[in-house]
Amino acid sequence: MQLRDSPAACPALWRCLPCPSAELRLDLVLASGQTFRWWQSSPGAWTGVLEGRVWTLRQEQDRLWYTLYGEEGDEEGGPAGAAKPGDAETDQILRDYFQLDVGLPALYRAWGAADPLFRKVAADFPGVRVLRQDPVECLLSFICTSNNHVSRITGMIERLCRTFGRRLCRLDARPFHAFPSLSALTGTDAEARLRALGFGYRAKFVSGTARAVAEGLGAEGLRQLRTVPYAEARRVLCTLPGVGTKVTSSEGCGAPAPAGHRQ
Repeated sequence: MQLRDSPAACPALWRCLPCPSAELRLDLVLASGQTFRWWQSSPGAWTGVLEGRVWTLRQEQDRLWYTLYGEEGDEEGGPAGAAKPGDAETDQILRDYFQLDVGLPALYRAWGAADPLFRKVAADFPGVRVLRQDPVECLLSFICTSNNHVSRITGMIERLCRTFGRRLCRLDARPFHAFPSLSALTGTDAEARLRALGFGYRAKFVSGTARAVAEGLGAEGLRQLRTVPYAEARRVLCTLPGVGTKVTSSEGCGAPAPAGHRQ
């Protein structure tokens, strides 16, 4: 299956949302170190995995365009079922992921009024948002950020997904996998397999946290931490193996942010 590089090339397979660059800049947000599942598949286009589906996103003329790809076994090159014209479900997935219901220019003005340094640099970094990510994926991903850098973290998460996640499709010879379920990471050999993948000491924290969440809060309980006070969410998260203040204050851990945005 080949990448769909442009809405102009195959318009029937693309949908769009109104989204000026002041509200969102894909290049600044998806490469910011908040998430590790997106790559720039062609100039201005980003391909990655979200909600167990493979997407390509592109911004053109104050619009956010997207297309989805069918899973293996679907008709070759055919669109994923949820991307049919008129389907608002996929629109809402993107709106929620990028928190597009939060008006960013008003926040920039308020932050600029309160902070001269922010006001000075804001014009160079428009459209930077906190992503509202899946709590399990982001919690386990940010455990991997300890003493690490973005390119290495990205490689670790890619190996994690290829080894433990469900195969979704292959685009231009590149395989894509869903993020692993909690159950996939709680086996007795999970830690050893993660060490073999180069996770080092983080292996016991990833497998241990997956097991602790599975046996305790569960994925839904982790998601519900979004609704509790920030301090309480941090307290609960810090009881998990390998989770400290760095992970709980990072974007995507699933807890309510202290100001401005909420995960």
